Amino acid sequence: MDHPNGRQIRVAILDLYNGHPNEGMRCIRQILNEFGAAHHLQLLFDEYDVRGTARVPDLSYDLFISTGGPGSPFDGIGMDWEENYFSWLEAVLQWNQHPGHHRKKHVFFICHSFQMACRYFQVATVCKRRSTAFGVFPVHPIEGAEDEPVFRGLQNPFYAVDSRDYQVVQPSFEQLRKIGARILCIEKDRPHVPLERALMAIRFNDYMVGTQFHPEADAMGMSMYLQKEDKKKTVIENHGFDKWKGMIEHLEDPDKILWTYNHILPNFLAQSIYSQVPEPVS
Repeated sequence: MDHPNGRQIRVAILDLYNGHPNEGMRCIRQILNEFGAAHHLQLLFDEYDVRGTARVPDLSYDLFISTGGPGSPFDGIGMDWEENYFSWLEAVLQWNQHPGHHRKKHVFFICHSFQMACRYFQVATVCKRRSTAFGVFPVHPIEGAEDEPVFRGLQNPFYAVDSRDYQVVQPSFEQLRKIGARILCIEKDRPHVPLERALMAIRFNDYMVGTQFHPEADAMGMSMYLQKEDKKKTVIENHGFDKWKGMIEHLEDPDKILWTYNHILPNFLAQSIYSQVPEPVS
């Protein structure tokens, strides 16, 4: 299927990994290449090392994916890169709100970026967890999220890779209503733990959505990565053998991480590209 207007599709990846080795960038590139090939699209993408160079994309791109990353979502306060990042976000908002711009700019925020977006939109509290969340966990869409386009084809619950030291909790329902945002998913229920369940996905507006988890995680690649001796040793030392073994088992289950990988970001790309209204001919 060709793009309805026969155009190139240009994607900007906002890399927030700050030069740290990661699997996220590889997985995002892979999804973009697979989607372009499957849909016979000329899908081109550029990468911006936001935290390392303070560079952000301009508004010539059709859509944006903003990645996860290490450290605290408050690390950038007072730094050029965060100021530039939030200025870019505001510019995309202004573009989408302009009635003369029929071709909107869609954005997907992942993990670290999701936490920063929650800070920017002031929709909830972003704080440090008591302990690191690391593993494959069930994610629970809330009632009313059935019509969310990026979750089309997923089960309730579905499974996702989670790796974070921070969390998004205590939503401000007043602010959510004010900006037209809605909570989509929450983390697994833990009746034995007297802690609030964290928010795992939010649609901030018609064109911006984000997840706390990593929808880009590639099951086979992640499994190979975690079975490297150095990575296996690190995970076992920090989280225990049972956690490492459980992750490998979940990654090898086609109904878990592979299913999520094959749906969420591809659904986002399809929505972003094929729901667009053509610019009127002047």
